[in-house]
Amino acid sequence: RWNIPERVTLTPMELYEKLSAQGDKVRTLKTEKAPKPDIDAAVQLLVKLKLEYKTATGQDYKAGCPPSDGPTLQDNGPSVTEGEDLVNPWNVTTTSAKGVDYDKLIVRFGSSKIDQELVDRIERVSGQKPHRFLRRGIFFSHRDMHQVLDAYESKKSFYLYTGRGPSSEAMHVGHLIPFIFTKWLQDVFDVPLVIQLTDDEKYLWKDLSVEECHRYAVENAKDIIACGFDINKTFIFSDLDYMGSSPGFYRNVVKIQKHVTFNQVKGIFGFTDSDCIGKISFPAIQAAPSFSTSFPQIFNGRKDVQCLIPCAIDQDPYFRMTRDVAPRIGYPKPALLHSTFFPALQGAQSKMSASDPNSSIFLTDTPKQIKNKINKHAFSGGKDTIEEHRKYGGDPDVDVSFMYLTFFLEDDEQLDKIRQDYTSGVLLTGELKKRLIDTLQPMISAHQQRRKLVTDEMVQQFMTSRPLDFNY
Repeated sequence: RWNIPERVTLTPMELYEKLSAQGDKVRTLKTEKAPKPDIDAAVQLLVKLKLEYKTATGQDYKAGCPPSDGPTLQDNGPSVTEGEDLVNPWNVTTTSAKGVDYDKLIVRFGSSKIDQELVDRIERVSGQKPHRFLRRGIFFSHRDMHQVLDAYESKKSFYLYTGRGPSSEAMHVGHLIPFIFTKWLQDVFDVPLVIQLTDDEKYLWKDLSVEECHRYAVENAKDIIACGFDINKTFIFSDLDYMGSSPGFYRNVVKIQKHVTFNQVKGIFGFTDSDCIGKISFPAIQAAPSFSTSFPQIFNGRKDVQCLIPCAIDQDPYFRMTRDVAPRIGYPKPALLHSTFFPALQGAQSKMSASDPNSSIFLTDTPKQIKNKINKHAFSGGKDTIEEHRKYGGDPDVDVSFMYLTFFLEDDEQLDKIRQDYTSGVLLTGELKKRLIDTLQPMISAHQQRRKLVTDEMVQQFMTSRPLDFNY
């Protein structure tokens, strides 16, 4: 759909400059800890200007990306047929209350389903009971996982790579999913792990300063460390720091950039001619950690160590591109394990937003906030009256409290009983919500306690480029 610009008194460029100045003003007020009413008024004006800018140009305002000539068609990824779920690194939407149709997504993305046979094989090879995320299909899709296990069985190591885009200080429970699972993989397979914090990406995509993005990276690192990663086996890095200090890493970025055309990234990511050039080349930076030569301090220059990437399925486009490039630059293709999305409290139609405090449970929430949010905002699959609920039962497949329990309640039998009792009407919505509150409150409190113990020195240690406890 083309947006027809309305007549405005200011030209798009004048509006753009006014917006940039207003953004700077808001940042200055926040830095100087100005009175709240002053900040609120400045933010309101910023929002109003952004709306005017969008009306005038048909584009969202992006810091550092001046308006292009004429209206543009906003394109955020490969075209989606009517009624299909939209899934890319920046947008996830679906019309179904049950959430995204993951079986269709596997077919569309060309990955493979994690079937019972693969889960059983992971159990055999690791000698450990599979993680609940595997048992329950939360990690549901893969690329080349059998190959990783073949190599592991013949005593060839692999390494893990995952990451986070630090767009705010606060992380929510959904952000923990890849880290909880990656920690389990690190424990059972005893392999090195690299964690990329894409503070550069957030600077390019969001209206934030470089300093803010870097600070969020360090703050987010504390929450990641609090998941219990082994400091002797884990390297956490900020792109803004590591890229400038690691020739191995930058050389891989350049090799990838040379082998991907502008047309390809436009096709994969939906970039347009009005996107700043930083965005267009960014995918190469997210791809580079997939190759062991990006970390010579860990792998001693070896280029044949395979990488396994646990991530949410919306990140897959980056790694489809990476897998396409890998053989052309002489590296093994990274393998992937994909997770489903963690639903917003309001329902599984979209993934949660760190910018909407009521869409999720944050890692900073108090027990009282957790209780209130779940009671007030968690979408229910129950019936309107107790009589109806007792008679017809609830629908656990659309009930957010039940979905959250599938992520966090360890006991399979308990979970199964809750499903049966809720479906038959024995268990009421309020009681189901209480089960979730009783599960999440101690989990979040324990996380907060562990995070308090993470010192600045520890963060510094995790984020320092160094050899890990492995001999390559």
